[in-house]
Formats: sequence, structure tokens, C-alpha cells
Amino acid sequence: MSGHGAPQAQPTDCHDLRVAVVAASWHDVVMGGLLAGADRALADHRVEAPVVVRVPGTFELPVVAAALAKEGFDAVVALGVVIRGGTPHFEYVCSAATDGLNRVALDHGVPVGFGVLTCDTEEQALDRAGLEGSAEDKGYEATAAALATAGTLKRIKRHFQG
Repeated sequence: MSGHGAPQAQPTDCHDLRVAVVAASWHDVVMGGLLAGADRALADHRVEAPVVVRVPGTFELPVVAAALAKEGFDAVVALGVVIRGGTPHFEYVCSAATDGLNRVALDHGVPVGFGVLTCDTEEQALDRAGLEGSAEDKGYEATAAALATAGTLKRIKRHFQG
């Protein structure tokens, strides 16, 4: 299982963070699970009034994540799924989404939770989507990671600002 060795972090109070979730629309069932996982993490961390924005597909995640980061959100969570097919499309979309979301985080200094599933089969995606019977909950994990990183960045800023 790919989740082996994941850190065991307890939810923290993030009520003071502005958080946005940008989610692709392809693969309804998988995306429903990822969004539900993100919602659980946001609730567990006491995030108030998160903004959720939908985009057509995973390729569109970076540009909208960048717009949200520019609007002053403390964290952005990107959720999507790409399932391998018989053409190089899989590699192009996965690379563009990964590189683009990394660029958003670095260019804007805003943590971007990487909840993009890059799977060989639909079964693998379903097993990571946080659905009943899934082995993993990547929507929850990506959201919790973004929130933890946003908290760390706030602590760093407070420490060095006096």
C-alpha cells in the first residue's frame, strides 16, 4: 500500500486560516470521495467557510490555484485524478499539473495540498479516494498537509517578525 509510513498528525485549530479547494470535474465518483475527504479534514481542523471551486479537469488546476493564492488564501488544496490510457496524454497532464502546482506554491509562498491521483487504473483511483472500502483518503491527506504547512509558515512569519 502506498500510504505505508504516513505521519500520524492530530488535527489542529485552523479557524483563522483562509482555505480554498480547487477540484477537477472528471471522474465523478473519485472526485466525490476526494472532496468528501477534504471536507472532513477542513471540519476536523475547524476551518471556517472554505471556498470550493470546480474546474473542468486536472490540467486546469494550476491556473486556478494560482488565482486563489494571489487572492490571499493561506492554503490551497488541489484535487484531481488522471488515469493512464493508451496515449502519452497521461504523462503530459500529470507533469503539467505537478509542475504547475509546485510553481504556484513556490511563486506565491502558499502551501498547495497535492491531492492529484495519478493512477494506472480506475480501481487504484477508487482505492485512494477515501470512499467506503478505500485503503486511503488522499483528499483528507492533501488537505491536512496544506493546513499543517500553512500553520508552519504562520509560525515562521511570527517568529521572524518579532
